[in-house]
Amino acid sequence: MALEVDNDRRSRRLEASLSVRNSLLAILTMGPAYGFQLHGELGTRTAGRRTVNVGQIYSTLERLVRQGSVEAAGSTADGLPLYRLTDDGRDQALAWLLETDSDSGAEWNDMLDRVLIASSLPHIDLTPLLAGYRTVWLLLLNRGGDRGGAPGESGQERLVTAAHRLQARAALAWLDTVAAAADDAPTAGAPLLHRELSLLRPKRGRRPATSS
Repeated sequence: MALEVDNDRRSRRLEASLSVRNSLLAILTMGPAYGFQLHGELGTRTAGRRTVNVGQIYSTLERLVRQGSVEAAGSTADGLPLYRLTDDGRDQALAWLLETDSDSGAEWNDMLDRVLIASSLPHIDLTPLLAGYRTVWLLLLNRGGDRGGAPGESGQERLVTAAHRLQARAALAWLDTVAAAADDAPTAGAPLLHRELSLLRPKRGRRPATSS
């Protein structure tokens, strides 16, 4: 039992780290940025869903440098090290912003992270991503027939099927909300989906450049 719990925790940590990795790559499609800037961008663009400590941001960036997805891009006027995408990193980021594949059980969280990040980027067309997710959730909603389960399912399997179908309905309703927000014309005082990189400097805790 303890081993299963440990494996589940490791799986959740891996899912979160992959989401942070891909989200940072996606944000960097906006242009070079420094670690504390990316830390703030990740939090605001996911409405606080992905609040990680600054150390994790920098360790992820260092790993991305080693993998060849990110490279050093000099520093700001006040000495903060900048990072930018390599060609390979940009390809990875743009692919992630279009795909809908997820590990089993991670579909909901992956969708939220990917759509929230994509909706914040002015240069990304949301239409293909939303259409892809609609297909995914409609397939899940229709699985098992109208009665909520397939022939031969146990009681517990039927309950899981019912949960998946309810989640699919919620996902489709949320996608409708996203599409409506994306189509709304800007009005005075209304929050906009698109965000430029913030130019605010961190007040404290600057981390020096590190070697890869």
